[in-house]
Amino acid sequence: MPQGQPLYVPDDGLTTRQRRNRPLLIVHTGHGKGKTTAAFGLALRAWNAGWPIGVFQFVKSAKWKIGEEPVFKTLGALHEQTGQGAPVAWHKMGEGWSWIQRDLHSDPEMQAENARAGWERIKQDLAAETYRLYLLDEFTYPMKWGWVDVTEVVEVLHDRPGTQHVIITGRGAAPELLDAADLVTEMTKVKHPMDAGQKGQRGIEW
Repeated sequence: MPQGQPLYVPDDGLTTRQRRNRPLLIVHTGHGKGKTTAAFGLALRAWNAGWPIGVFQFVKSAKWKIGEEPVFKTLGALHEQTGQGAPVAWHKMGEGWSWIQRDLHSDPEMQAENARAGWERIKQDLAAETYRLYLLDEFTYPMKWGWVDVTEVVEVLHDRPGTQHVIITGRGAAPELLDAADLVTEMTKVKHPMDAGQKGQRGIEW
């Protein structure tokens, strides 16, 4: 794409503006580091553009602290105080979704139920056009483990109203999801410090 120009322009009846602004389904997958990091980079751009952001963090334990969470919560608070940027909502499956009062992470069956509850909430938010950008972190795993139906996910995302962009991260993305996506990036590991026995460190991994 020299100078940002597409190599192919489809005969779809859309104007350049309509085609440029259509909502995207983005998937970051692969065994390399950086899938979530890249997704949050896009979320920063979305915040700056004034797009409401919904983060749904699947799988990760509540004990795992990631550096982006306090940053985006601070950005959300800044929006409330000054109107700059956009609102940010952050939901974590590992500590129980914020809208569910009961404990749903005590055993594998509850983990599966928790994942399904998160997906049901996402469907509601998509139908209501709650956010302009959805970041479904590590959402490939609930689909891979059979907790959430891949076919349903693809259908719901295909039929979502408005101009809602969706980013899904995680290894082993289902072929059906990759086929449905508009943008797929596969992170390929070439080298990693862990190969030399080095554990993750603050500021790099979290």
